[in-house]
Amino acid sequence: MTGRILITGAAGIVGTLMRTRLAAPDRTLRLLDIAPLPAAADGERVELVTASVTDQAAMEEACAGVDAVIHLGGHSLERPWAEILDVNINGTHVVLEAARRAGVSRVVLASSNHAVGYYERSAGEAGDYLFPQPDTYYGVSKVALEALGSLYASRYGMDVIAVRIGSCFEKPRDARMLSTWLSPDDGARLFEACLSAPSPGFRVVWGVSDNTRRWFSLGEAEALGYKSADNSEVYAEEVLAAGSPDPDSPALTYLGGVWCTPEFDTAVKEAGR
Repeated sequence: MTGRILITGAAGIVGTLMRTRLAAPDRTLRLLDIAPLPAAADGERVELVTASVTDQAAMEEACAGVDAVIHLGGHSLERPWAEILDVNINGTHVVLEAARRAGVSRVVLASSNHAVGYYERSAGEAGDYLFPQPDTYYGVSKVALEALGSLYASRYGMDVIAVRIGSCFEKPRDARMLSTWLSPDDGARLFEACLSAPSPGFRVVWGVSDNTRRWFSLGEAEALGYKSADNSEVYAEEVLAAGSPDPDSPALTYLGGVWCTPEFDTAVKEAGR
């Protein structure tokens, strides 16, 4: 896709990794975040916007003249319910509604494995449309994000793709990520496929590289035109030298990993009991 693409949460980990990888001579990236963004480098076609995804007026202005939106904005870790509700759930609604009002017909939403975190690995490869079973308030917000995307696709005819991202970093950080890793280059390939696939309607796809130890389906992503070129196995020796958790530990038992443990029970923590 050429033209102008709005990326929310552009100062975050995934947004930063995508900034250079989604750059193209015939494309302008409009980068939005509440956090400071690095100034444009020489020859870099970017527009920097300081705004919150919860600000309807600001988001409508940011969506003006845009051909597509990649929505990465929001809390990326577990937070108290009020913060998740405001930024992750309400913020996603604001972004979708702003896109609709601006006539933007394609939105790519960053979902997560935590939308289905309580599924056990023993169930086999996780399908693209695995029914929600969130592990945290954060996971609930990603379920809501997918539901909102479905609504806007069905009601308004928008093309909305929710990408359940596994772990997108420069390289896998632990044994678990050998299964969940999405390389930054593959991340860009997947976003390009989401942006260019003709009339996808609403889709839920896994954001993962074709790792030897992969837990997740690549079916829907490949149907959009995605082709993984990376495999976490090249880092396996290095990663496993640092140690590996017990195979029966939550880190390797659940799709959501340690987020399924009592330490992530935010409701109990908030109630003080």
